[in-house]
Parts: sequence; C-alpha cells; structure tokens
Amino acid sequence: MRSARVAAVETLSPQFRLVDLEGEALRNVVWTAGQKVQISMGSGLTARTYTPMSWDANRGRTRMLTFAHGDGPGSQWASGLREGCTCHFFGPRRSLDLSGVESPVVLFGDETSFGLAAALRDSPRGAGAIHVFEASDVAESRPVLETIGLGQATLIERIADDAHLAAAEAEMLRLAASGAHFVLTGEASSIQRVSGP
Repeated sequence: MRSARVAAVETLSPQFRLVDLEGEALRNVVWTAGQKVQISMGSGLTARTYTPMSWDANRGRTRMLTFAHGDGPGSQWASGLREGCTCHFFGPRRSLDLSGVESPVVLFGDETSFGLAAALRDSPRGAGAIHVFEASDVAESRPVLETIGLGQATLIERIADDAHLAAAEAEMLRLAASGAHFVLTGEASSIQRVSGP
C-alpha cells in the first residue's frame, strides 16, 4: 500500500467532490488514462476503486472525482475527506486499456465514469471524444460536467425499470452508424443493453 495526503477537496455538488492527493508515493509513477487506484476505507480489507482524472508524477499529485451515493463505505469516505487527511491506496493498476482506441471515440457510462471521461479527453487518442452518460440527477450532474470540462456531454436521466436505456441504445446506434468506436463503462446491465446483441 502507498500513502498519500489529501491536498485539496472541492465540493462541486451534494454528491460530487474533486479530490487532490499528494505525496512521495505518487512521484515517478507511470500512469495512463483508464488506470485505477484502490483506496482503503480504513477498516479491514474494505477498499473502493477510483479512476484518476490526471496524474503529475513530477509533483507527486493526482486528481479524482468522487461520487457519494448511498450510505456505503465509499460514500462515507468521500463525504468525510478534509485537507490534510491521510489515505492508503493500491495502484495505479490497469482497468481499461485505452491505448488502442481509435477516433471517433464514444464513452458511455454513468456518474462513476465522469473522471474516466476527463482522463480520456486529456489523452492523445481521446481528443474530440463524445460522452453519453446515464444519470440519476441530470440537474446535479450537468454543472459538475461543465466544471470538469465535459459540458458537451449527453445526459440521459435514469427512469424506473431502466426505460431510459431505450434512448441510450438509440443514441449508440446512431453513433455506430457514423463509424464511432465505443468505450462502455458503468453498470453491467446498462452496458449489456446499449452494446446490443
């Protein structure tokens, strides 16, 4: 496990926070967009996975977007973060290999995918990527996306029984017809639905 200090916390909305971690353990680390870190929640082997938006190996600093939904350990951890807190983590580790992604790229996901989308946007192959997200609260998610530079993303509000996925599926089919390449993230049931048979 590596150790880092919380250098900054910026509350963007009731559920979203930008978190900067810094420390010697973050220096000289090779990181690529799509890799994840697993952060210990402080008790036993409980950990939650986050995808950094950026990583400055020279300064020993990384930034991630946390999404606190529900009452689980990850939500409690993210909500309780304060500047100066210490955390312990594993990684970075491979999660998604975006090195072979070809343009045009479409990233589909949910609120937990916002940080990955920001990392992809800043990678050489992700410039001009199209982002389509399902979200429980579009009114809360829209300004968060604007703050992290993803204001052009398409947001589809979740509806009971996943009825909203018909709209997401139609959008994916439209984009596929134009020759887009897809990165599918988020909930497994949503990925299955929008990826087609």
